[in-house]
Amino acid sequence: MKPSSYSTVTMVIYLIYLMLKWISTYSELSPSIGISPIVILLLGK
Repeated sequence: MKPSSYSTVTMVIYLIYLMLKWISTYSELSPSIGISPIVILLLGK
């Protein structure tokens, strides 16, 4: 159980890292509507 939960935590952290990276990139490209997709993603999940 420990290796399984460890890999799950690692995957979650990695997904959060990717999302933050995508958000920062997207915000730089279009700062005016940078918050809308984030809210949509959060509400969608």
